[in-house]
Amino acid sequence: MNNYNPDVLSCLANLSNDEVFTPPQLANQMLDMLPQELFRSPDTKFLDPCTKSGVFLREIAKRLIDGLADKIPDLQQRIDHIMHHQLYGIAITRLTSLMSRRSLYCSKDASGRYSISQFKEADGHIRFSGIEHTWVQGKCSYCGASQEVYDRGNDLESHAYEFIHTDNPKILYNNMTFDVIIGNPPYQLSDGGGNGASAMPIYQHFIEKAMNLNPRFLTMIIPARWYAGGKGLDEFRNMMLNDDRIRIIHDFPDASDCFSGVQIKGGVMYFLWNRDSRGLCSVYSHNGTQIDGPIIRPLLEKGSETFVRYNIAVRVLRKVKAKKENSFFNLVSSRMPFGIPNTYKGNKVKTNNDDLSIYVSGNDVETKGTIAFVPKNNIIKGVEMIAWHKVFISKAGSGSDSFPHSILTKPFYGAPNTVCNESYLVIGPFENKNECINVMSYIHTKFFRFLVLQKKNSQNAAKGVYEFVPLQDFSRPWTDADLYAKYGLTDDEIQFIESMIRPME
Repeated sequence: MNNYNPDVLSCLANLSNDEVFTPPQLANQMLDMLPQELFRSPDTKFLDPCTKSGVFLREIAKRLIDGLADKIPDLQQRIDHIMHHQLYGIAITRLTSLMSRRSLYCSKDASGRYSISQFKEADGHIRFSGIEHTWVQGKCSYCGASQEVYDRGNDLESHAYEFIHTDNPKILYNNMTFDVIIGNPPYQLSDGGGNGASAMPIYQHFIEKAMNLNPRFLTMIIPARWYAGGKGLDEFRNMMLNDDRIRIIHDFPDASDCFSGVQIKGGVMYFLWNRDSRGLCSVYSHNGTQIDGPIIRPLLEKGSETFVRYNIAVRVLRKVKAKKENSFFNLVSSRMPFGIPNTYKGNKVKTNNDDLSIYVSGNDVETKGTIAFVPKNNIIKGVEMIAWHKVFISKAGSGSDSFPHSILTKPFYGAPNTVCNESYLVIGPFENKNECINVMSYIHTKFFRFLVLQKKNSQNAAKGVYEFVPLQDFSRPWTDADLYAKYGLTDDEIQFIESMIRPME
């Protein structure tokens, strides 16, 4: 312990789950994806447009100092060249601008006596401008932040990030062309909804602005929820999944494998985008210290609209799709199947003979998970489902962060003349109660819930998460052993599914 001398940038506490500091080891793993000859050229220019601790710029500097030793033998001349002509950053706050300069220049004042390379200005090449949001009808027109939340005094950060609050980021560095853009952008900002608890992602704006600068290479680490969900990410997801210049993906379903002690729903990922190279993507699936891959594959499997994150899951899905069976998705209702919101809890007793039994869920202890009653004329949609033998299942799953995963809550039988509020989805129709029991046996299998997991990157378990699940013959019950045999899964594939999904009690 007397010789223990940790890297200070590996010891920083994160500001929040939205602004997470990048450990040096992770920064170097991202830099390892780049062609290493970039660090042997005195002409390569690097930009971190969202620098926090300065770790990316510092680690790049180390590589350049080694890589340029032959071309610029004098150490001070080499450092001066690197700092003045190759490394650039845009800080996200005033505090992180000081941290970044301290990491890169060894001084928060790049013009001061302790800076390892003298600049005329204190900022050096790590800039920070305290710009403001552009408010339009209560929202920032650039990032969507809530005016109610962020239009505040100068003593508090506005979180208006310069790189994404300009129409043309090229002007920030006099139209300079960058070879590499790298970073770990802020993840989200409050949009003012949900009594202040609602937030919208903003990391996609950093990627889009970076691509507009047309660098040779782009690599960033971001939340992985964009694969299949995320508020306002449809256009971004479509752009990313159809861009064959994304050549490498490292996927971490558990964010703590990258950021110790940090929970980020859906995990995180980092990628390498190569402007001048197109083709399939090398995908690495991380699970603790275990890495599956690379598997060279398209970002969109045939017939899929979302990215399948697990490499083993791709192999399983291909075996399932080879059967060319219909999707279980077709049996699942859309949200609010009977037009009744989840705020409706029903009546505790029948008021007339036409009343229907309604399943409700909520915070009310007296009604949570219990049955109540609703007048039949209150049903404004899904009237045809009233008479069905059906299965009810919660539209809010159990989440995907705990491991192994539960994925879904327990389904239950819905007899004819039963309905539900928005808390549940309807699966059906079926001929009788026995078929419903067999359907529930299928939902209980780890195989079923593993396929749901491939589209479920959040707590939400709406109709779309069932797209990859094949339809079965429900005249009989199903077990995992039956399904593993039917689809010819290997021992490795079975073991992976068994390790990923916990039994449904």
